[in-house]
Amino acid sequence: MRLLFEVIRLALLTLRENKVRAFLTVLGVIIGTSTIIGVGSILAGLDGAVTGAIRSMGTNTAIVFKMQLGAGFNGRTPEERQRKPITYENAVDIQNRCPSVDHVSPYLLPPNLGSITQARYKGNDYTNPQIVGTDADYSNSGQVDLRAGRFFTENEDEHRLSVAVIGFDVNNALFGEENAIGKTINAAGEEVEVIGVMNRPSASIPGQDDNRILLPYWTMHKLFPNAQENLLIVQPKEGKLAAAIDEMRVVLRQDRHVPFNKPDNFFISTADQMVEQFRSLTSVVALVMVVLSSIGLLVGGIGVMNIMLVSVTERTREIGVRKAIGARRSDIVMQFLIEAVTLTGLGGIAGMMLGWLVSRISRIAFPTLPTEVPLWAVGLGIAVSVGIGLFFGIWPASKAARLDPVEALRYE
Repeated sequence: MRLLFEVIRLALLTLRENKVRAFLTVLGVIIGTSTIIGVGSILAGLDGAVTGAIRSMGTNTAIVFKMQLGAGFNGRTPEERQRKPITYENAVDIQNRCPSVDHVSPYLLPPNLGSITQARYKGNDYTNPQIVGTDADYSNSGQVDLRAGRFFTENEDEHRLSVAVIGFDVNNALFGEENAIGKTINAAGEEVEVIGVMNRPSASIPGQDDNRILLPYWTMHKLFPNAQENLLIVQPKEGKLAAAIDEMRVVLRQDRHVPFNKPDNFFISTADQMVEQFRSLTSVVALVMVVLSSIGLLVGGIGVMNIMLVSVTERTREIGVRKAIGARRSDIVMQFLIEAVTLTGLGGIAGMMLGWLVSRISRIAFPTLPTEVPLWAVGLGIAVSVGIGLFFGIWPASKAARLDPVEALRYE
C-alpha cells in the first residue's frame, strides 16, 4: 500500500511539471464525464417533474381521446388523423353504461387547434392561451387549485353563462397585482367574466406556463360552435381502473361502430402508460448522451495514450536506471498505469465538477426543474474515467516495461 501511494505521489509530481500538457490531454475526458453528469442530472430532474405532473392527475384516472396523447402529429398515421372526434354523447354513454366509472368530465377543445389565439384585458395580451370547456365536476379532478374566486357551477353550465376560471400565468400577464375576479376579458374574440383564478399545478412540467382558460362546457359550445374535439377525463370507482377501461372500450366500440375484427379507433390512456411512453423517449435521449460522451472519452483516451508514449520516450534513461537497480517489469507497468489512471481520474473529477455546475445552472434557469446528480451518473463517470486510463495506458506501460536496460541507459 505504501508503494502504491508513493507511485501516485510521483505521478502527481510528474503531472504538476506539465500542467498545461496534462490539462489538454484529459480535456476529452473532462467533456465526456461532464456530459454524463450534466445530462444525467437534467434527465433525472425532468423525469421526476414530468412523471409527477402526469401522476398528479391521479393514478386512478383514464383519459379518452381519438389518438394517442403525446405521440406528436407527425408520428400519427393518416388513419388516426382522419378519425371522427370523441363526442359528448360518448361521455354520457360511458357515465350511464359503465358501472365501474364514477364520473366522466368532457373536455371540449377549441376549433383550429394549434392556431395562434390571444386573451386580452385592456392593453395587456396573453398569446396562445389554452381555452377549453369542461363541466363543474372537473374541479374535483386534482388539476384545479383555486387561488381566488370559485369554480363555475352546473347551473352556469346549463344556462351557458359567459364565465371563466383562468390559470396562474394568464392572470399574471393580464392583471398583474390587480384583482381579476369580476373583470371581463376577451378570449379569442369572446367576452367572458373571470370568476376564479387557479394556482399553477403543484407538479407541473418545467418551463410550462399555466395558460388555462376554463369555460363551462356548454358556454364553450355556444361561443365556439365549430368546436368538435372532445377529450374525456374518466374517474373510475376506487380500485376499478382496469374494469372501467374494459367497460369503456366496449361502449366506445359500439358507439363508434367499430367492426369486431377491426382495432379500436380511439385511445384510452392512464398515468402509468403516459409515464412509460415518456420514459421511452428519454431513453433515446440517454442513448444519444452515451454516444456523444463516448466520442469525447475516446478522444481523451487517445490523447492519454499519446502523451504516455511521449512520457516513455522522455523518461527512457529513468526507466533504465530503475531496471538496473532491480525494478521488475511489473513495477514499470504499474508505475505507468497508475500515472495514466491518475491523469484520467483527475480529468473525471474535473468533469464531475463541471457537470454538477451545469446541473446547478439548469436549476437556477428552470426553478421547477428539480435537477439532481444521480448516483449512477457519478459512479459511471468515475468508472469510465478510470477505465479509460487503464485501457489506453496498457500499451505505453508495456512498451516501457519491454525496454532493454542497457539500451535505455545509453539513451540521450
